[in-house]
Amino acid sequence: MKCPVTVTLLLLFRGVSAAVRLQAVLPGDIMIGGLFPLHEDVERNASFAPNIPQCVRLQERSVVRALAVICAVQAVNAAPLMVNANLTLGLWIQDSCSDVGTALRATEEFTREGTHCPQNTTAANTTAVNTTASEHQDTERRQPVMALIGAAHSEMSIAIARQLTLKMIPQISYSSTAAILSDKSRFPAFLRTIPNDLHQTGAMVRLLSLFHWSWVGMVTTDGDYGRSALDSFLSQTAENRICVAFKSILPGSIAHQNIHDEIRQAAVTIYNNPKVKVIVSFAKPTLMRYLFAELRRQALAAGDSVHAVRRVWIASDSWSSMNLNEAEGIGHVIGFHFKMGNTERFSRFLSRVEEASGEREDTDGSPELKRFYGRLKGEEGDVLGRILRQELHTDAVFSVEMAVRAIAHAAVKLCQEQDCRTPGAVQPWQLLRALWMEEFELGGKWYRFDQRGDINLGYDVCMWGIRDGGNIHETVAEYHPHNRSFTSKNPGANNPLRLLKNIVSRCSNSCEPGQFKKTAEGQHTCCYECINCTENYYSNHTDMDQCLSCDTDGEWAPGGSAACIPKQEVFFCWNNAFAIVLLVLSALGIVLALLTSALFLHWRETPVVRAAGGPLSQVILYSLIVSFVSAMLFVGRPNSLQCKARQVLFGISFTVCVSCILVKSLQILLAFQFNPALQDPLRKLYQPYVIVSACVAVQVATCISWLVLKSPFNRVINKSTTLLQDCHEGSYIAFGVMLGYIALLAFVCFVCAFKCRKLPQQYNEARFITFSMLLYLISWLLFIPIYVTTSGVYLPAVEMVVILISNYGILSCHFFPKCYVILFKKDKNTRSAFRKTLYEYTSKSTGSISSSENGFVSNSADVENNNVEIKRGATPGCTVSCTGPSQDSRRRRRLRRSTSI
Repeated sequence: MKCPVTVTLLLLFRGVSAAVRLQAVLPGDIMIGGLFPLHEDVERNASFAPNIPQCVRLQERSVVRALAVICAVQAVNAAPLMVNANLTLGLWIQDSCSDVGTALRATEEFTREGTHCPQNTTAANTTAVNTTASEHQDTERRQPVMALIGAAHSEMSIAIARQLTLKMIPQISYSSTAAILSDKSRFPAFLRTIPNDLHQTGAMVRLLSLFHWSWVGMVTTDGDYGRSALDSFLSQTAENRICVAFKSILPGSIAHQNIHDEIRQAAVTIYNNPKVKVIVSFAKPTLMRYLFAELRRQALAAGDSVHAVRRVWIASDSWSSMNLNEAEGIGHVIGFHFKMGNTERFSRFLSRVEEASGEREDTDGSPELKRFYGRLKGEEGDVLGRILRQELHTDAVFSVEMAVRAIAHAAVKLCQEQDCRTPGAVQPWQLLRALWMEEFELGGKWYRFDQRGDINLGYDVCMWGIRDGGNIHETVAEYHPHNRSFTSKNPGANNPLRLLKNIVSRCSNSCEPGQFKKTAEGQHTCCYECINCTENYYSNHTDMDQCLSCDTDGEWAPGGSAACIPKQEVFFCWNNAFAIVLLVLSALGIVLALLTSALFLHWRETPVVRAAGGPLSQVILYSLIVSFVSAMLFVGRPNSLQCKARQVLFGISFTVCVSCILVKSLQILLAFQFNPALQDPLRKLYQPYVIVSACVAVQVATCISWLVLKSPFNRVINKSTTLLQDCHEGSYIAFGVMLGYIALLAFVCFVCAFKCRKLPQQYNEARFITFSMLLYLISWLLFIPIYVTTSGVYLPAVEMVVILISNYGILSCHFFPKCYVILFKKDKNTRSAFRKTLYEYTSKSTGSISSSENGFVSNSADVENNNVEIKRGATPGCTVSCTGPSQDSRRRRRLRRSTSI
């Protein structure tokens, strides 16, 4: 007797509870095992004796997957792929009841040698309470199970994968996502048609990052799946600066003795963390229903509305498509679904099943299958009707269909090379090899398992809500694992994800740019204070852990800055108001010097010009012009040539000027103040141009040595907020020697001129020299402490001011009075006027000398005698033996010689 061609159902149930363990068998050439959690849990008892626990609460989503397997196997058997190969797939579905122990018993039956087909048994004559397929004696041998589709939960898949690995029976899961199952060294026979949890947790973390949710809670179940998901999620959140505020680990089974306490504690934790607005959950659907109900109860017990426990729930694939009527008011639910395919064929299949009755033949001619469908419609509370009226869980259908198609293509390839109908001719490991190597087709697309046994198609992101009293599962986006990106299904203003943009889930407020996070010891890194960045540090993004340092060579930043500010290059620039004034004064000085030079050339034969020095006055004027030009070089961006030229030009030009003034001072001193006995030898030593050349040569040698050994150069002084372009004098010793040498010449001029300060007005160069040199010495004495203590942009201006004071002092004292006489007092610019003044001065001077030599005169006769002597040309105070020209005549000649050189 052969096994029935149609599906044979074995329905075993307990009393009136409708708690049954469902099985279904469809014989074929290549047998496939199917393990589905058709029930939600099992009833536990305290007995020490081994027994088979009873299944409780039918799961509609798992029923959909079981029906999808039946539909897929029937479809593939009718497809040209299998028809042309003259091959059929068989199916044996067992119920794991969401229990690892039950799943292991089912797997043992799948792998038992010499397994038998269950006898056809109707529900009416099944009366034993704890009856299993092994208790039926009327059975026959059948083909061994070559592959297994299942299990649903990762914990079960891990357990049965170890068992199946012993015989290398390929296992293809449709919803087990634990990352550990991708380890082929431990689970070489495990495959799956979905991504693993590494991608799902990565998608969740990416979603949290996009909405800047850094303070989240996590709810998961105890066991391999929950622990694996937790570890994967925590590792990825740490890399993305997301903190898990709390972790609530619920028991894996609702029959656990502390289940209610654990759920209550999880609800209290959520309620007591109001800042945690986002919660990620990998829990089972039933546990989430209980948790939502407890959250509502907690809020009402505390006197709050249900809005107090509103959260954004990030749902894993394990519960994202469950019936969420119990979750009304608890917030938004964002679920991650596996990719969905075309479900038209499955919808037609369900319609046929829903129309089938227990007495009529269905379109497939399978009366046992009709009785199974009848059980789902009748005693199970019309499960088929609810499935049809609600969502079909198309992601579950698609992943199951992929598993069936993969086995079909591998079986066809394998059976083309050897006989598959003889029991034992084909081994499971051969089918496993074909599954790894062969591509398979579904819906016009081709797929292949990757090196880890996964098929990674990404996820559909759905958002759950209640509208018009019904559940809404709307697909809002698609996640692409290869680049960790989301593609919005409705990028317009009606996208439901826009409702989440204003939700803030953070332990601390964001630190603005210009601040950094300071975390207290022992706190989460997401709980912090915001501290302003210190000077020269910045932060240019929100929530930075530390401030970044500015490149202080060219940047700076005030405290609390979001960016570095380039340091401004500063120098005594041309458009500076003070610089403009000084430049105008320099230019005016040049013009005045040129005009004075022209005026003196025009009136060069007049006594005033001759008394001013004659040709030497032109040398002084042109040296002043060079000095004014050197002052202009202190303005503008300094360069190396400019730094060298400005000091050297001033030093040499002003040395020429002061040397000429020194010659004039010596000339006057020789004419009026020296002892007559020294006149002739000093007159021989008095060589004006030689003196000027010698004085200038010393300064030239000093400047050349300065330039050669350690010359001035341009530099950049790095200030706190600016870059000061400046000239460094190279050797400040050489700089001091240059200025000191000029000061020495000026001091000699001052001393010589001071001795001759009482000359007549037309000849009184000495008083002007005294005043100009005194002004020079005072200005440069003030310059030294100011220059030493001053820094910054206006340091060049200090020296420029002193140069202008010195130049204008000489112009004003030496030339402007003479220009005034030339232009406005022409009557005094004649020889007769000068002779008259000379005679008056010598007469007065002679009388003074006579009085000083002969003592005070007691009567008018002595004074008269002296006057007579002067008129006669005699030298007052001389004895009879005196010879040569009189003293006053010699004075007049020296004075006249002093007026022209």
